[in-house]
Amino acid sequence: MKKLMSAKLAGNLLLISLGLLVIFDILVLFNVVPSNIVWGGQIKDSAINLILLELIALVVTFVFAAIIAAKMNYIQASKFKKAINIGIWIIFAYLILNTVGNLASSASLETLIFTPITVVLAFCALRLAIEK
Repeated sequence: MKKLMSAKLAGNLLLISLGLLVIFDILVLFNVVPSNIVWGGQIKDSAINLILLELIALVVTFVFAAIIAAKMNYIQASKFKKAINIGIWIIFAYLILNTVGNLASSASLETLIFTPITVVLAFCALRLAIEK
């Protein structure tokens, strides 16, 4: 797998994707993007639930970005190397679970667009996780 993609490319793809995800979540919060294509299409008319879930998503996204940036040495956190490595594996597991969730979504747009993206990102997280 190390020959298919470098750890640097995998990490950078993850960081770029997380940056785009932040923009997407903000667009959902401001109703620029319809909320029926996120969260499995389960949020109908509950603005409070949408806001809460999107804010949680933003926090998780920023935490994931910090872990990936630390793994890539963009953030100096050498004292936390073991925690960072565990964090990368958690990100990988999260992306796998997210892929399963996207496949089970009742929102066809979510399934068609986000499933392939999460598969690629899970592969990138795995590549970064196996890097020493």
